Amino acid sequence: MAKFDVVDLDLKKVSEIELSDDIFGAEQNSHLFYEVAKMQQINRRRGTVGVKNTSLVSGGGKKPWKQKGTGRARQGSIRASHWVGGGKAMAPKARDYFYRPPRKVRRGALRAVLSLRAKEKQLIILDGFKLDAPKSKQAFEVLTRRLKLQNALVIDERGNTNLHRSVRNLAKFDVLPPEGFNLESVLKHSHLVLTSAAAKALEGSLS
Repeated sequence: MAKFDVVDLDLKKVSEIELSDDIFGAEQNSHLFYEVAKMQQINRRRGTVGVKNTSLVSGGGKKPWKQKGTGRARQGSIRASHWVGGGKAMAPKARDYFYRPPRKVRRGALRAVLSLRAKEKQLIILDGFKLDAPKSKQAFEVLTRRLKLQNALVIDERGNTNLHRSVRNLAKFDVLPPEGFNLESVLKHSHLVLTSAAAKALEGSLS
């Protein structure tokens, strides 16, 4: 078990917490990062493009003129791709880009990114992060002045609605419940801030 300092909102140590080495001390594997980041990015593609080819454009069923004797080039349909109003040659079709690597890969990437932030000393574990009201200004002052952060992802339980409503409006900070913890959000921010309850929840879900 790895030991981490638990601090208050003034970065003063108040206690220690023991967390699993398998989750907060895992080996780094860049391939896991690649696979999971690719999954998150590619699954945002809508794949709804739809262009009609010659067979899908209405009309054009009749041959515009006879094959021979007119002096003009032979034509089979006025909906061919080289006609105005015709179909698109080799048109792109709607498709599903869904990609999902195995569960072991997805969980392994989350363990690795938690371990990366811990190894880089960019992981802060708080005893709690309570706000009196949902005020973004108050949350910003706590994160920048008291915790001395310029860019961070905050993870706390979903029930802490004041925190979630306050931090989600900040440009360089983001907040998620433990259930929404994901690789891309962590990599977008230089620091990771966990409450002790969130750290235990992540340990339970990834073990």
